[in-house]
Amino acid sequence: MIIESIELKNYRNYDKLHMDFSHGTNILYGDNAQGKTNILEAIYVCATTKSHRGSKDKEIIQFDRDESHIKLNVRKRDVPYRIDMHLKKNRAKGVAVNGVPIKKASELFGIVNVVFFSPEDLNLIKNGPAERRRFIDLELCQLNKLYVHSLVQYNKIVTQRNKLLKDIMFRPDYEETLDIWDMQLVQYGREVIRCRDAFVSQLNDLVGPIHRQLSGEKESLHISYEPNVTVDMFEDTLRKSRPSDLKQRTTLTGPHRDDLSFIINDIDIRRYGSQGQQRTAALSLKLAEIELVKKTVNDYPILLLDDVLSELDGSRQNHLLSGINHIQTMITCTGLEDFVNNRFRIDKIFKVVSGEVYSEN
Repeated sequence: MIIESIELKNYRNYDKLHMDFSHGTNILYGDNAQGKTNILEAIYVCATTKSHRGSKDKEIIQFDRDESHIKLNVRKRDVPYRIDMHLKKNRAKGVAVNGVPIKKASELFGIVNVVFFSPEDLNLIKNGPAERRRFIDLELCQLNKLYVHSLVQYNKIVTQRNKLLKDIMFRPDYEETLDIWDMQLVQYGREVIRCRDAFVSQLNDLVGPIHRQLSGEKESLHISYEPNVTVDMFEDTLRKSRPSDLKQRTTLTGPHRDDLSFIINDIDIRRYGSQGQQRTAALSLKLAEIELVKKTVNDYPILLLDDVLSELDGSRQNHLLSGINHIQTMITCTGLEDFVNNRFRIDKIFKVVSGEVYSEN
C-alpha cells in the first residue's frame, strides 16, 4: 500500500499543491504554522472522510472559496486507485474512486489504511474516556465495514432518543414511543460492543510484547475493555435505567459510555502512572495498531507522524524509527537534526514555507 502523489486545491493555506512521494520515508520540515500538518490531514481525510482534528469541511476550505479538492493517487498490490474528494461549504462532500462516485463513506474505507500519530495521542491514556473511544472508532472504521454501519446507526439513535427524553418533559405521552428506540439501540449497540471487544482482544496480543521491549523488559502492559454494559445485560439494564434517563433527560446506558483501562504491573496508569509510563504505553499502542492493520488486511498501513519525535526522548525515538523503516511514512518536524543524529534513512525531503512546498532531493 503506497501513496504515490497528492494534489490540493483551495485546501486550508494551499491554493494549489502537487506532491510526489517516495515509497519509503518522506520528511516534511519547516517552522510551525506553515502547513505541514495540513498535508497529513488531507491524506487522512481521503482515507477516512474525516479530519483527525475533528474539523468540519467548511473549516478546511479556504475562507473566500466555496469548495476544496483533494486528489490522492494510491497503489495497492500493484493496482492504482485515485481518490477524489470535493469538500463543500454548504453541502455534503462528494467522493469518487477511479472516477466513480460513491454513496457511502464505508465504500471508501479499506482502500488506503492510515495510522496517525500526533503529540495529542501521547495524552490518550491520561485524557478522558471520549478520547479512548475515538481511538477505537477511528481504527475499527477503517478495518470493519459492519462496525461503521452499526456505529453510525447507534449514534443516530442515541441522538434521537436523547431528544425524545427532553421532549417527554413537555409531552409525557411521548414516553410510549421509547420502546421502539430502545429496541434499535440494543440491536446496534450490541454489535458495537462485540466489535470493540474483539478489537481490544486482538490489540492485546500485539501490544504486550511491544511494550515489554520498549520498557526494557521491566513492565507488562494489558489493555482492558470496560464496556458500560454487556451484550447480554444491555436490554435489561436499559429498561431499568429508564427512570434515571427520564430524570436526567439523557441516555445513561450503552457503548457511548465505554472506556479502556491500561494496566501495568497491576496498576491502572490512567490514574496512577507516571507521564513516562503513559507516553510509553501510548507509543506501544500505536506500534501495535500498525501490526494489527498488517494482520487484518495483509498489508502495512501508511504511517503519518505529525511532529511527534520532538515529544519523545532519544530511546523512544529510536524504538519508533527502527520499528517503521519497512513502511511508507510521512513525518513532519521543525528540523532534520533528529534524523541526521540517528543516522535514520531519509528517502525524500520537502521544505514547507507558508503554503509552498519545495522538494530538496
